[in-house]
Amino acid sequence: MNRTSAMPRLQATAQRESFPRRAARFLLRGPDRLTSPVARWAVTLLAVAGAALLVWSGVIHLQLWSDGYRGISVIGPLFLIQGIASIVLGVALVVFRRVVLLAAGAVLAAGTAVGLLLSVYVGLFGYVESLAVPDARTSLVVEFTSAAVLAAAAAIVLAARRS
Repeated sequence: MNRTSAMPRLQATAQRESFPRRAARFLLRGPDRLTSPVARWAVTLLAVAGAALLVWSGVIHLQLWSDGYRGISVIGPLFLIQGIASIVLGVALVVFRRVVLLAAGAVLAAGTAVGLLLSVYVGLFGYVESLAVPDARTSLVVEFTSAAVLAAAAAIVLAARRS
């Protein structure tokens, strides 16, 4: 039996098996393993600030849902889902502060803001919104700020771990 022909296959198999583990380690990175105390504090503060902004966005959407948006087809349930998801994700961010949660929060916040802009300028699911309604502009500022803050925290964790 020729051992040299079997060796490359074993190494390739080992690399394929380790990919899920590498991906999980990548997504579960947090500030706790950063070597710089300044970077740890920065990520923690950014994560908490981003989480607070996410919760604020969720509260705005739940309030609007209870004030009448619940009666709008498709948009009403989306407001309820966004409100609950933002609050749950905000709490999870404060507790765990992992890259996957930071990225998910940034995507949720940016997606919510983009959804509002689409509903204003194009229409979304047959509904056209206005920036003149209560909390529309506040929502945009809160969501874009949250997205930027959470993306910055994720970038710090990922950049620091590479070096």
